[in-house]
Amino acid sequence: MKTIEKQAIADRLAEYVGGKESQNKAARSMRGVSAATISQIVNGKWDLISDDMWRTVASQIGYDPRGWVVVETDGYRRMYDVLTDAQDNSLVFAVTGDAGCGKSQAIKAYADRNRNVLALSCSEYWNRKQFLSELLRELGVDYAGTTVVDMVAEAVHQLKRRDGVLLVLDEADKLSDQVLYFFITIYNKLEDHVGIVLTATQYLEKRIKRGVQNNRKGYREIYSRIGRKFIPMPVVNSGNIAAVCVANGIEDKATIRHITEDCDCDLRRVKRLVHAAKQSANVD
Repeated sequence: MKTIEKQAIADRLAEYVGGKESQNKAARSMRGVSAATISQIVNGKWDLISDDMWRTVASQIGYDPRGWVVVETDGYRRMYDVLTDAQDNSLVFAVTGDAGCGKSQAIKAYADRNRNVLALSCSEYWNRKQFLSELLRELGVDYAGTTVVDMVAEAVHQLKRRDGVLLVLDEADKLSDQVLYFFITIYNKLEDHVGIVLTATQYLEKRIKRGVQNNRKGYREIYSRIGRKFIPMPVVNSGNIAAVCVANGIEDKATIRHITEDCDCDLRRVKRLVHAAKQSANVD
């Protein structure tokens, strides 16, 4: 790995540590990385750091070696504004939008720039203990060997002791009912202390409203706590797509038109098509 790339990773790691309060907490929030390794990287003592470790660190702190330029699309700006409002005023929101509309990019950028932001990317396989493990890991807390009850108590304690915390549950539609109920617990114990934002596809809105209609356990409470409203993300439009293309080195109008027609309003698809267009240009 080249020195210039190592320096970029070290700089990004220093920012990451700044958002976690200490090197020890930063290390506990990562997998397979010790506080000593973080200290060595941040302080420029790289001789004993293997390339594999550099890649391990880079993958967990949001370092992008390809240098993709993120554009502030309409969806990005709306998501960013919601996150700001939630953190500044300890509010709870639920945001819905199509896959690839820019939610996750805005969340990542916001978390990079602000302290005390805990962003969890939810998975369908999470049970209650796995959810709490991920939350405590983000908080930089050692949770080994503890019960679910103890984990809940520790998570609430850690969240209350910090000022202006924002908890983001990205892809919350993947959570099971049992895990989603924890949202109620967290809200009840941390109301007016912590901002919470749930983001998902429109499936979550349909699921919650259907649960309310069918009087399913917990669903009225969830719906009430998000203010009985889902904030819709704007659909990615041709102007957004063109701006992303130009920012990332595609200026040919025919190529941009092709990408716009082929991407299905999905920014992840745009990224793939931009990469393919660059590869094709290099081959030609």
